[in-house]
Amino acid sequence: MADSLSSLAIIVVTYNSAAEIGPCLDSVVGHTDPFHTTVTVVDNASSDGTASIVRERWPSVQVIESPTNVGFSRANNIGIRATRGDYVLLLNPDTVAPPAAIQTLVRGLAAHPDAAIAGARLLSERGFPELSWGDPIGPWNEFKRKIFSALYRRKVRRIVRKVDRMSRQAREVSWVSGACMVIRRPDLDAVGLLDERFFMYTEDVDLCLAMTKRGRTVLYVAGADVLHYRGRSAARNPATDRMYRKSQVAYYEKHLPRWAGLLRTYLKLTGKPFAD
Repeated sequence: MADSLSSLAIIVVTYNSAAEIGPCLDSVVGHTDPFHTTVTVVDNASSDGTASIVRERWPSVQVIESPTNVGFSRANNIGIRATRGDYVLLLNPDTVAPPAAIQTLVRGLAAHPDAAIAGARLLSERGFPELSWGDPIGPWNEFKRKIFSALYRRKVRRIVRKVDRMSRQAREVSWVSGACMVIRRPDLDAVGLLDERFFMYTEDVDLCLAMTKRGRTVLYVAGADVLHYRGRSAARNPATDRMYRKSQVAYYEKHLPRWAGLLRTYLKLTGKPFAD
């Protein structure tokens, strides 16, 4: 069990995140007792002064500046290697953790010795739960999720109720969102941290799969509510869609090689570029 002697390293990767980093850090810096906590911001060469803002307002936060944008996975790995802690929390800069949310998440993981990763219940600005968990990535599962997500975005009442009900059920899942994910450090070390071939997107699914292949489990902790002002940084990046598709292809090449060629053909035929 996690107790007052347990330590937590929080890693926040930023990219032009000056507008959202304030509420995020305000919600975690000094608010994770009884865990001994360090907070590290790894900045991916922001041009909006994110790193300077963090240094000025939160002197206790370690800031690591990358000279270039090295992507989400590599930046997190830089932060992980620069810190210590029994548990590592990966946290997006566009999240806000209400009181006790982080403690609930860490304790939820600690209560299950067979689990390597736990994810929070992410809520949108309007209070709707996100689909922050899911089945393994694959052609059929992606098709089902695309349809289900479209109906949820349209606020089809039956689907909204189903998502709300599912979001309140703590359980083992195939993967949880890297927007707020806590991991046991020994498990992270055992799989070699995040796979840096994923510049952005699907790295969380890949990491969860790496854990399950080692016989470990992944938990969804329904009691840990975290606000997620989703995609604010990504929305400012015109290359977001291309980066997602590139990571999608990389995931298929790594885990589903028999389908990778079909995916590349489909993306080409539909005019969705995935290569630089």
